[in-house]
Amino acid sequence: MIWSELAKTGVLIPEVGIGTWNYHAGPGPLRKGLESGALFIDTAESYGTEPVVGEAVRGIRDRVFIATKVSPQNLHRTNLRQSVDASLQRLGVDMIDLVQLHEPNPSIPIDETMGAVADLMDVGKIRFAGVSNFSVIQLREAQKALGRYPIVSNQVRYNLIDRTIEKEMLHYCQANHVTVIAYCPLARGLDRIRDCDPSGVIDELARMTGKSPAQIVINWCLCKDGVVAIPKGNSTEHILDNCGASDWRLSQEQLSLLDSRIQYRRRSRFDMMVRQWMPSPLQSFAVRAVNALPRGLRRRAR
Repeated sequence: MIWSELAKTGVLIPEVGIGTWNYHAGPGPLRKGLESGALFIDTAESYGTEPVVGEAVRGIRDRVFIATKVSPQNLHRTNLRQSVDASLQRLGVDMIDLVQLHEPNPSIPIDETMGAVADLMDVGKIRFAGVSNFSVIQLREAQKALGRYPIVSNQVRYNLIDRTIEKEMLHYCQANHVTVIAYCPLARGLDRIRDCDPSGVIDELARMTGKSPAQIVINWCLCKDGVVAIPKGNSTEHILDNCGASDWRLSQEQLSLLDSRIQYRRRSRFDMMVRQWMPSPLQSFAVRAVNALPRGLRRRAR
């Protein structure tokens, strides 16, 4: 496993971690992933997976970098403190390595939110502060509000077929030493990525390199400076396969093949805003509707 410096902190984290959104396989597969070197695990108070993460890290806590997130409705000072205390209890730890704001909440002053984060860092409940799904403007505002502490990361959607952050966010983070934590590096599953691979270049590269298709797709993310990835797997097999995306690199020629033959997109700000504020039940319905379309139409709707 290759380790990458978190921002400019001097702290190293594995470039492939373990995501736990919609995870339901218990602590065993997580523990296997940790033992295989993916000693960076990401959860959130809204996922309902903090207790299972706590079980998975029991006995090896000092080796594992734990990240969690505070939900946007809990960004008032008192609520944030209560949320972090509850996460500490569910995780069974005394300190959380990285606490991230799950999404921006324009209705709550960012100064209030980041003031609460700084207070918790002062007392040792939070080691580092990060954000998730923030725009460049929102990231700048959060950093200004946090003051004496740095924002070390922005967790955003980034994968072979959704390259929206390449418009602005990726370059900003690279220039300002903010680590990009790529969630959904496999999109919502390899089938979605294959929809955008009409010529089968991923399978070609899998045969060429001896790596799995998932490893090819995740490694593409890792080839970007300052990017780490947190793929999810709901079995030991999938988690260990994801771990195999590290410790090697696609060649420049292979990266060029992916860039030229994969049909990717960069979403507009309007599209991103609609997705951010769309109610979860409606999002789920939209996903099911798109999945029911023929492949050619699915590709256009991704």
